[in-house]
Amino acid sequence: MPGPQLLTAVELFCGAGGMALGVARAGFRTIAAIDFDDLACETLRMNKRRGVAPVTDWNVIEQKVSSIDFAVYEGRIDLVSGGPPCQPFSQAGRNTGRKDRRDGFPDMIAAVRQIRPKAFALENVPGILRAGNLDYFNYILLQLQYPTVVRRHRETWKAHRARLERIYTSGENVDVHYKVIHQRLQATDFGIPQRRERVFIVGIRYDLGVSYSFPLPTHSREALLWTQFRKEDYWERHQIPTQARKKLKEQILSHVTKLPEIEPTLAPWRTVRDAISDLSEPAAKNSENELEGHFINPGARAYPGHTGSLLDCPSKTLKAGQHGVPGGENTLCLNDGSVRYFTVRECARLQTFPDQWYFCGAWTRKMRQLGNAVPVDLAAVVAKPLASALCSGHSGAKHVKPAKAS
Repeated sequence: MPGPQLLTAVELFCGAGGMALGVARAGFRTIAAIDFDDLACETLRMNKRRGVAPVTDWNVIEQKVSSIDFAVYEGRIDLVSGGPPCQPFSQAGRNTGRKDRRDGFPDMIAAVRQIRPKAFALENVPGILRAGNLDYFNYILLQLQYPTVVRRHRETWKAHRARLERIYTSGENVDVHYKVIHQRLQATDFGIPQRRERVFIVGIRYDLGVSYSFPLPTHSREALLWTQFRKEDYWERHQIPTQARKKLKEQILSHVTKLPEIEPTLAPWRTVRDAISDLSEPAAKNSENELEGHFINPGARAYPGHTGSLLDCPSKTLKAGQHGVPGGENTLCLNDGSVRYFTVRECARLQTFPDQWYFCGAWTRKMRQLGNAVPVDLAAVVAKPLASALCSGHSGAKHVKPAKAS
């Protein structure tokens, strides 16, 4: 794995730091972490004050991405990473796409244009691939391929897209352009104890002469079912008595159509129990554990379609909510059929944040930061082969002469 001083990164729309932490685990040194959300930035600054690595070396910038002149980073940065706000494309939102004022892709593309990094890695919700957003998504990909070919005065976005398509199909040589691929990844398939899908877009500058491919799944649902119903070592590992397993298995079977007949080769999906079983029992609110966020917030309820996550399956997708945690979401289903909210610390485990990582703000704001985050381990899975690819071409990269945007 590349050394932490070898590769540099700038993180845009960094939020509470999920993707930035994953990128750091892959071997990148973050030069700047940028976001406009005050409490997300305070979360980063608090962990920096507490000496939590690797944020101690980050320059945390609380500012709108659109207001920053990124020319200062030109020639200094290997990777631009981040996740533009997902609300314009989220199925849970209004899904107004490019018309939504919160669409951050234009700002992300402008940053790539100015910085001209060796690579970029972006993420967003699967809703960006829905039929209503697909034309705009393809436009985003073309802009990322040719970031210096900017939209002209009074040129519509569709006319700009058509011009980019002509450049692409003609093979016209553009001074700076990127080889761009995208993939929809399921977090559980890579050992994250949460069913959370994300679309990743990765681009590598054409002159580097290096290759990249998205990682293949390392974990499977079939392997988890094998350990629970065929081999049963899952229950033994968690010291679950034989008499208690029947009800737990019945809960799992209510969500399963078929059990595997042949032992899978991949590792088993990780469950909520795998992630949080070593934590102490959650405390009451305002107790001594509140600083760590491991306390029970009252008011959780279940209703059709929102029945909570099972302890012995990966959790459902953690959600942010515009005005706090949505009713019935981010909850754990208990043995008696009732539900309770996951604690902040449990959500951090499900998002694979380190235990030293604290979150600022009231409970709803902490949960929003977590619901908006990329699982740290998933970001690392995407970034590690990218770091290896960049290191393989680090010494052989051609110099790219800056040119005026066309």
